[in-house]
Amino acid sequence: MTANLNLPSASPAVVRLTRFTKTELSEIVGDGEDPFGVAWAGLTWRAKEEHFGVRRDGRLVAHTGLVTVPLAVGSVETRAVGVGGVVVAPGLRGQGLARIVMTAALEHARTKGPRYGLLFCMPHLLPLYQRLGWQELHEEVEVEQPADTTAVMPLRSMWTPLREGARWPVGPVRLRSLPM
Repeated sequence: MTANLNLPSASPAVVRLTRFTKTELSEIVGDGEDPFGVAWAGLTWRAKEEHFGVRRDGRLVAHTGLVTVPLAVGSVETRAVGVGGVVVAPGLRGQGLARIVMTAALEHARTKGPRYGLLFCMPHLLPLYQRLGWQELHEEVEVEQPADTTAVMPLRSMWTPLREGARWPVGPVRLRSLPM
């Protein structure tokens, strides 16, 4: 199914993917050991439940995944739409594909109910996400891990409003699930 976007007609269509497995990831980036560059963090990650992609000449070349996650910020218990698995084929980076697939995913996220989008990224990707309207969280974010343990997220944490007027609550942040 193709998402209905307000993008220039020359932009590739974004499709809802029924799955995103190692096969689809390999179609985008090949068969590398650590396609997202985050293995060093030693974290267990939560699978995304909804997937958006861009195909060019029949090949999947970009992806963004979503999953709704529970979190606490200070004394506020809430939910966020977690964004993860954002990837663009290496030879096609810098052509706006991340913007296209993220725009479609966030358009859908706004229909899901939570007031916030949340993502984790490598420091060098902060400017990309900031251009897309994301704001860096400067608080540490505690995330759940297997065997009832927690970890402080070593990646940069960012949020974006999914509702008009949404403001990130004040206080310590705890993701009450595996990170996405």
